[in-house]
Amino acid sequence: MKNRTKLPSLYLAVVLVLLYVPILLVVFYSFNESKISSVWGGFSLKWYAQLFRNRALFGALGNSLILGGISCLSAAVIGTLGAYGMAKARLRTKGAVEYMATLPIMMPEIILGMVFMAFFSLIGIPFGMGALVLAHTAFCVPYVFMLVKARLVGMDPSLAEAALDLGASPARVFFDITLPLVLPAILSGMLLAFAMSFDDVIISVFVTGVDTPTLPVKIYTQLKTGVTPEINALCTLLFLAVLALCGLAAFLGREKKGGAGKAPEGLPGEKKQ
Repeated sequence: MKNRTKLPSLYLAVVLVLLYVPILLVVFYSFNESKISSVWGGFSLKWYAQLFRNRALFGALGNSLILGGISCLSAAVIGTLGAYGMAKARLRTKGAVEYMATLPIMMPEIILGMVFMAFFSLIGIPFGMGALVLAHTAFCVPYVFMLVKARLVGMDPSLAEAALDLGASPARVFFDITLPLVLPAILSGMLLAFAMSFDDVIISVFVTGVDTPTLPVKIYTQLKTGVTPEINALCTLLFLAVLALCGLAAFLGREKKGGAGKAPEGLPGEKKQ
């Protein structure tokens, strides 16, 4: 019995090692004096200094941030309205439409990239930031759609019905009741869509322009000439930024939970004894 109880801990340890040891190695070798990652040449910060002088790399990082921000915002609007419309629709083909809405997630990215490239070439959309935004929004919409749809299914319909009975318009019911309740799902979908857009390589390679390389595409193209430790330094900074955001989210969530758990001091107008 004791050996059986150790298996989950052993499995968790193996998973953590496989996940975080490569990240720790990237962080470790970002301080390497040598240009060859497999050879330790001493501690140095020169790759960080060289990174901040690399305008092309920071330009690609800026393109990825802009692209991810616009794509996740657009996907949030389209996915939320689509999920809300499907929740209200009474169609015989509702299941088929929902399946089609989530199809881009199941389709290989190389096929999506080729489809976007052929479609944009056919209708005359030039490759660049505009094409990137359209392509990334298209494959990010299903992430928001699925999360918002699941939240809408779990909502109590009597809330909206009571507001309608009290004289509220459908628009006010949506903005005052439905939208606040599905907002956590929308934010979760936006974060997931941003991560998928920021990380994408295959689709971006097919529709990007010469002047608008994204960070993953920039790193991918540098593989032909060899990746310098500048990339390790950049990955370390991005990893620290993600850790800071996760820590901030955990802190805010704990503060919010602690504030919600406090008992009210008293009703308005009630005298303290």
